Amino acid sequence: MISANVLAVFYLISGVLFILALRGLSSPETSRQGNLFGIIGMALAIGVTIVSAGNFSTGFLYLIILLLIGGSIGAFIAFKIPMTAMPELVAGFHSLVGLAAVFVAVSAFLNPEVFNLGTPRNIKIASLIEMSLGAAIGAITFTGSIIAFLKLRGIMSGSPITFFGQHYLNLTLGLFLAGLIFYLCKTQVDTFFWTIILISFLLGILLIIPIGGADMPVVISMLNSYSGWAAAGIGFTLENTALIITGALVGSSGAILSYIMCKGMNRSFFNVILGGWGATEQSSSGKSKEQKPVKSGNADDAAFLMKNASSVIIVPGYGMAVAQAQHALREMVDVLKKNGVKVSYAIHPVAGRMPGHMNVLLAEANVPYDEVFELDEINNDFANCDVAYVIGANDVTNPIAKTDPQSPIYGMPILDVEKSKSVLFVKRSLSPGYAGIDNDLFYRDNTLMLFADAKKMTEDIIKSL
Repeated sequence: MISANVLAVFYLISGVLFILALRGLSSPETSRQGNLFGIIGMALAIGVTIVSAGNFSTGFLYLIILLLIGGSIGAFIAFKIPMTAMPELVAGFHSLVGLAAVFVAVSAFLNPEVFNLGTPRNIKIASLIEMSLGAAIGAITFTGSIIAFLKLRGIMSGSPITFFGQHYLNLTLGLFLAGLIFYLCKTQVDTFFWTIILISFLLGILLIIPIGGADMPVVISMLNSYSGWAAAGIGFTLENTALIITGALVGSSGAILSYIMCKGMNRSFFNVILGGWGATEQSSSGKSKEQKPVKSGNADDAAFLMKNASSVIIVPGYGMAVAQAQHALREMVDVLKKNGVKVSYAIHPVAGRMPGHMNVLLAEANVPYDEVFELDEINNDFANCDVAYVIGANDVTNPIAKTDPQSPIYGMPILDVEKSKSVLFVKRSLSPGYAGIDNDLFYRDNTLMLFADAKKMTEDIIKSL
């Protein structure tokens, strides 16, 4: 049996490792090292927690068996899921974190003496507040993540789902939750506790359904933050230092990332976390009402333009991820550089379906880090660029974000690819992006549409080059 002081020291070490993990993951160059720190920290926290159980009781054996089952399932899914489905996977795993917080809170409420929280009907007030908040945030995270998963997967429409008085209903439910927690602490009536959980499940759904597809990357980050705060709340209930530290790190880092993304998309942080409060209804502006003329080309046309260019900027998006075209793209760039063409990559903060999606894919193809630039670093270069090669990045290149106040993406900073001398846009069809609106860039005079699978088109361009 490990003493409380030794246990605290090991938990503190694991907390430091988690902080080092976050620091390492902030840069592609140190991401592998950061991931290793996180693995070591989590292994240490789990190992110390198991050893602190003290004996090989039936409960201990159940714990080991469940850990092996859960770990095996998680490892299997991680190996099988492609990068294109990673956002859905993250949303799905967030839901499990939230549900776990609910289960622990229920267990603590039904058996407080096991957790040294008091006795039934006489639980410590502080513990009631902690488990209530943990259960509420966990329940919101669970159902909210399920809705995000369904939207990302395409099972549910990515368009905002709204009804009259929706935001006021959310506000009413939030205030009602606060009142229920107050009366639970005052009376410790079971009904209040179960009602808190049920309303939180409902609130999770209502908070996410009015958020449109263009804001879904922020939702993923926000739900990540929620799952962290749920874990921290339950950590206080269990008096587990590692859980408190881990939850606080995940919660705060997720909130900071959500804020940074909202700032980068010109969105109100509070609007998004409150379920799109204050957002305007999605208009039909930007949607294709009539057939417009477009110029289309083939691989030979694209190869000719790029071979005779002095500078080319690659703009990767979700289309590249779906086609798994990053390796072919890297090969095409190598050929261009051999011909004396300067090539750079432009990454929008929300390209793909979650933060860093494109960076990870390009790193997988061993693209040099010094060739990859964020929006603020490279946006001014498009005006002096000969060719912009857009490979499936739809909403983040749509000029309508700067011209139509009624558009759902109005005000979102975009990559100024339309300023390039020529734009090569690789896409299967003229279908709208995830925000559900037509891209005005398709119909510009300097745009040449390349209708094909992104990987196949890039490979054909390589042959032509």
